[in-house]
Amino acid sequence: MTQQINWGIIGCGDVTEVKSGPAFNKIAQSKLVAVMRRNADKAADYARRHGVPKWYADADELINDPEVNAIYIATPPNTHAAYTLAALQAGKPVYVEKPMALNAAEARQMSDYAIEKNVKLCVAHYRRMQPMFLKIKSLVDTGAIGDIRFIQLHLLQGLSANLIARSEDNWRTNPALSGGGLFHDLAPHQIDIMLYLFGAVKQYSGVAFNQSQTSQADDLVSGSILFENGALFNGVWCFAVSEQDAVDTCTIYGSRGTIRFGFFGQKVWVTVDGQTELLEFELLQHVEQPMIERVVSYFLDEGENPCNGAIGTEVMEIIDAFAGNNTSGLDL
Repeated sequence: MTQQINWGIIGCGDVTEVKSGPAFNKIAQSKLVAVMRRNADKAADYARRHGVPKWYADADELINDPEVNAIYIATPPNTHAAYTLAALQAGKPVYVEKPMALNAAEARQMSDYAIEKNVKLCVAHYRRMQPMFLKIKSLVDTGAIGDIRFIQLHLLQGLSANLIARSEDNWRTNPALSGGGLFHDLAPHQIDIMLYLFGAVKQYSGVAFNQSQTSQADDLVSGSILFENGALFNGVWCFAVSEQDAVDTCTIYGSRGTIRFGFFGQKVWVTVDGQTELLEFELLQHVEQPMIERVVSYFLDEGENPCNGAIGTEVMEIIDAFAGNNTSGLDL
């Protein structure tokens, strides 16, 4: 395709300040050359602070900039599909933030169109490329805790959850913009890692409720996934518990022991035959950088797609089923 990926960001908001934006200039054969935000003053300010040569207030202008040869979409999910389709139509590969879209139908449209146009598409399920989750995958794949029996996840947060990137307006709890609530913002990380660790899915189901009535979005979700290999995942997400009851824990149970960790922490406890080892990982300065490195390699035809549209669509199908938005999953 080219010898350098020249990135344009659509949606240079808070999520791009540290998590992703600076990483594009820290990777070989990668450069951030343009950013877009509907507020022109804020787009110009971002470009000035981050040393980006160009800024736009119109997404089409950025997409059609001849210097830009790859697009990173970091807007709220309600615009992911439209911007992705426009970029693919222009023949420019796309790296789109999670959740991939408002729902599985949009995600499937994006994935199918990328195939139709023969243009590359990657989904920002970036935890799968971080050292901690690569280690967990290695432990699972090598049978460190024996045969996998089941996985139990609890993500419990108060009404002011501190796990999300801050934004000027709370769009994450507006289903019209986000697809749902904080579940839709945070669960893609966890569901994708389950697919990454345990492979093909046999069936899944879930339920969702709006218990606190503090927004239009459901704040309690419970779901189960049965994998083809026999492993069973059970997850509970609640965003209306008391602050002192906040929990972020996932435990993988095997025939010889357990692997326990938090999705938003840097520690992993591995217990085998009654002996526990603590593994600690450094907090990455830019959490998406390992994933962006793999995306750049893929766009340069030097590596495989680290997370394609089909995977992103499957994650959205499970999210929709857990949240009661479709019936594609089978009852367990």
